[in-house]
Amino acid sequence: MKKTKLVSAVGGEVNLSDFITQNLHLLPVPSVPEISLYTAHPASRVGKLGNKDIHGDDHPPYWAYRWAGGTVLARHILDHPEVVAGWRVLDLGSGSGIVGIAAAKAGAKAVVSVDIDPNASIANRLNAAVNGVHITTICQDILNNAPPETDIIAIGDLFYDPNLAGKVTAYLDKCIAARITVIVGDPGREYLPRERLRVLSKHSVPDFGDGEASSPDASAVYLFRSKP
Repeated sequence: MKKTKLVSAVGGEVNLSDFITQNLHLLPVPSVPEISLYTAHPASRVGKLGNKDIHGDDHPPYWAYRWAGGTVLARHILDHPEVVAGWRVLDLGSGSGIVGIAAAKAGAKAVVSVDIDPNASIANRLNAAVNGVHITTICQDILNNAPPETDIIAIGDLFYDPNLAGKVTAYLDKCIAARITVIVGDPGREYLPRERLRVLSKHSVPDFGDGEASSPDASAVYLFRSKP
């Protein structure tokens, strides 16, 4: 694996692969113990990294924490491997890579993980390796692109911001028109397009690093449907 150096927020260069393996804890995911991820903790110092996306904007290191949407979607995929087995899967907004890892473990033909954060892509590759699966990672904003060459798009927790939710929804409309199946995992964020979704399953899972499980009704997996 290529070792990538990034500039830290406190100056100097940081080898992110080494930083992750040396400072984050490799732990089984609550509610999805089949998968282990490098996870932030109070002493992990992830805030010292320059967490910038490809547009140069600062943000928290989302890839270092558990999000309910990704967790519930991974749980659903592992419980229902027939959803992805033998199909090409694209994990959009992959973060830590948990959804793509679950898809690979469930027998997906190929898995591509896409995120706009280069740090997330590195963490994703590390997490895939320790879970014994192969995932192709892409660091790119694809929301203005044509639909990808895939069979299924899996999205965990991308509806927390109004602008992002609007762009994602418009992109998914193009993908559905191209006959791509879209499944979404979400704990009920404010900008979730509920009128476009059909519930597939519900699970009680922790959210954004919490150790406590959320309400069983809060986190669900949905099929994203075309406009009425």
